[in-house]
Amino acid sequence: DVQLVESGGGSVQAGGSLRLSCVASGATQDIGCMGWFRQVPGLEREGIGSIDSDGDTTYADSVKGRFTISKDNAKNTLYLQMNSLKPEDTGIYYCAAGDQLRRGVCARPFGYWGQGTQVTVS
Repeated sequence: DVQLVESGGGSVQAGGSLRLSCVASGATQDIGCMGWFRQVPGLEREGIGSIDSDGDTTYADSVKGRFTISKDNAKNTLYLQMNSLKPEDTGIYYCAAGDQLRRGVCARPFGYWGQGTQVTVS
């Protein structure tokens, strides 16, 4: 199994920045892809983006140019740098991990999930 723990959430004014972290532990050698998702109460969970074992990233249109996903393999840590935050970015942000089908393509759904961290933009 893989365990994921997010951190770095908080409250920020519109236009500000936050960086979320997600530390993976356990069977990390089995991870092919990692991703970030967010959820607002009453709405479906939204995929923000992902990164595969080759370092290839994908992003939702709503965050392209503002958010950046990166990882530090030595630290088993996934990051989400969020800039130019908007009130509509408010939500609970989840880290996820799973298999990679091929370069640039992650298997869905992700098999492992963190507990989430709250981001509030006002």
